Amino acid sequence: MQKLSNKDIKTLKMGAIGVGLVLVLFLGMKWLEHWKDVRGQIAEIKTKLKAIDIEKSRQAGLMSIVPVFEMPQAEEQQTFAFRNKLRDQFKQARINNKPLRVLSTGKTRLGGHKLVRVECSVECQFTQFMDFLAGLNENPYLVGVEEMRIRCDKKKPQNVDVDMTFSTLSK
Repeated sequence: MQKLSNKDIKTLKMGAIGVGLVLVLFLGMKWLEHWKDVRGQIAEIKTKLKAIDIEKSRQAGLMSIVPVFEMPQAEEQQTFAFRNKLRDQFKQARINNKPLRVLSTGKTRLGGHKLVRVECSVECQFTQFMDFLAGLNENPYLVGVEEMRIRCDKKKPQNVDVDMTFSTLSK
């Protein structure tokens, strides 16, 4: 190999610097493109969050129509709390109910929980019954109304006899 002249060494250094600059520019452009994408995604998420963010009064209104739910407790505690809440709801609707009966739970298991059924009979006016049904979703222990039978008095059609079976979950 021959010895390189000063001019050749300068040319090689300038070439290496040029290659380095090209690599830096190439990687910088890739990074800038990625950064623009990330900024666009952030802006999109912010607009979605602004759309979700609602004023406190509207949020309170929405929360009032969402049914409440308490996590299941031991069977005796859950049954007692559920029956008390049902009695309170009957009182609110001004309905005199016959004693609530707990039906045998059997071995029905839903997601690791037992299904407890409570049966009751009431005699009331139809409007009172509708008021009771409208407020039923306020019961935090209620899972569902399993069965409902409504009978009307032929002489007084506004009076109804209702047999219902409610269910709740317990541990």
